[in-house]
Amino acid sequence: MMYSAFAGFYDELTGNISYEERAKYFDAIIKEFHTEGPILLDLACGTGSLSVELSRLGYDVIGVDNSADMLSVAMQKRYETGQDILFLCQDMTELDLYGTVDTTVCALDSINHVTDPKQVRKIFQGVSLFTVPGGLFLFDVNSPYKHRQVLGNNTFVYDVDSVYCVWQNEYEEETGIVNISLDFFAYDEESDSYSRSSEQFRERSYEPQWLEALLDETGFDVLAVYGDDSREAPKEDTQRLIYVARKRK
Repeated sequence: MMYSAFAGFYDELTGNISYEERAKYFDAIIKEFHTEGPILLDLACGTGSLSVELSRLGYDVIGVDNSADMLSVAMQKRYETGQDILFLCQDMTELDLYGTVDTTVCALDSINHVTDPKQVRKIFQGVSLFTVPGGLFLFDVNSPYKHRQVLGNNTFVYDVDSVYCVWQNEYEEETGIVNISLDFFAYDEESDSYSRSSEQFRERSYEPQWLEALLDETGFDVLAVYGDDSREAPKEDTQRLIYVARKRK
């Protein structure tokens, strides 16, 4: 999936996310499971907000994303913060690194944006290939419950300083896919008018049993599954599942 129009508004529309807190959350998990080595891959890093915060915590961060527009924002953040982060423009289904990493983090339902299970398998295979034995793979996904009951066939409206956004969903019951259409209306002071741009993408929910079987198939042992950015077990109405897996030695 290639973000284009969304890239310019992404940070403001996701302003409710505390990347500092999410970085600390992942850092605590990594430390609990005693991963050795500082090299961390931020897979599907987007505009690099999480990459910057993880770098501030002492990790040697590699950020990978397939959107040049998103990475241009990330590069600006690297310049402004002075963090030494390597950003690579790659499709995460075709991961190709210069060496191995100790930990991979793939956050904010990036896996859901890959709607072909075969491509998800390629992602897991690539992460496994470039993870040192004993290294960790942490990722989160939107749950099937969230796709059915929260995203569903609903419409959301966001009104922030720089843009007015209409988010419309269409849910496919048989596949668990949500078709998402975003319309952005940005105000231009010079012309005293609004310009419209649009973005379409899809998200697919994956059953926990399938994800755990795929992790096992690609060389990982599942260490924990948490619900909704906590350290608690998931419940029936959990919206986000966080997986912690270790590459087998």
